[in-house]
Amino acid sequence: MSVHSKLEKFEDNWHTSMGGWSPEGKAVLRGKDIFTELNDKPWMEYLLYAATGKESPKVSRLIEAIWVICTSFPDPRIWNNRVAALAGTARSTGALAAAGVVAVSEATIYGLKPIKGALDFFLRAQKKIDQGDSLERVVKEELKQFRSVYGYGRPVVNNDERIKPMMEFARSIDCGNGRYVRLAFEIERYLSGTRLKYKMNGGAICAALLADEGITPTDIYHMATYTFTAGAMPCYIDAQQQPEGSFFPLRTSRLNYRGVEEVRHWNS
Repeated sequence: MSVHSKLEKFEDNWHTSMGGWSPEGKAVLRGKDIFTELNDKPWMEYLLYAATGKESPKVSRLIEAIWVICTSFPDPRIWNNRVAALAGTARSTGALAAAGVVAVSEATIYGLKPIKGALDFFLRAQKKIDQGDSLERVVKEELKQFRSVYGYGRPVVNNDERIKPMMEFARSIDCGNGRYVRLAFEIERYLSGTRLKYKMNGGAICAALLADEGITPTDIYHMATYTFTAGAMPCYIDAQQQPEGSFFPLRTSRLNYRGVEEVRHWNS
């Protein structure tokens, strides 16, 4: 079939079961009327339903707590928050600052991919253990293949201050006692006893809590896309009030340049 034939049926035509709006004044999401069936949902419950099709006040409350406790620190030194602060001193807009923060949060060693990767690892690890593999063998295979284990290890400090308050909150809403949370702590006990001395980080505990609630790696990726913006926006607002261009300026004399000494003419 030619490309033209494949695309012809989509010309001025889009079929979707996700939802839509009609000029008659009806708005639908996943088969439910937004104005009459979803109108009383808190925003996080609405997002959970939009992203996953699941309806659970408990899970949405858990995710909301994860956003507050684990991902929204208003510190401009943190990787993605730097983009927001830089946007503020560059006198850019809040929308562009937030868009930049979301974009750089999709990184390999921090942000969205480690959150998704930790959940994926727990699901794979538990399946192998259920099939008779030992925890030690599963973790060693992960390290051999990827040279790291998502959810374990942290730069700057080894212990993660987010785990205790996150677990306290989870238990307050009857979460935190499932098999994946137990697995997460068992893996920490094993890794902390190796030469790596890895401890669990916030990504692991969030992934384990959500795995126990039936959230998939794809689900959490879609849910976590905006998770860092509540911490980034204060950094943008604060930086806007500072002198223009003042966010961590670096004088050229501090650069250890070893390249060719020449004057470059930009119009040549």
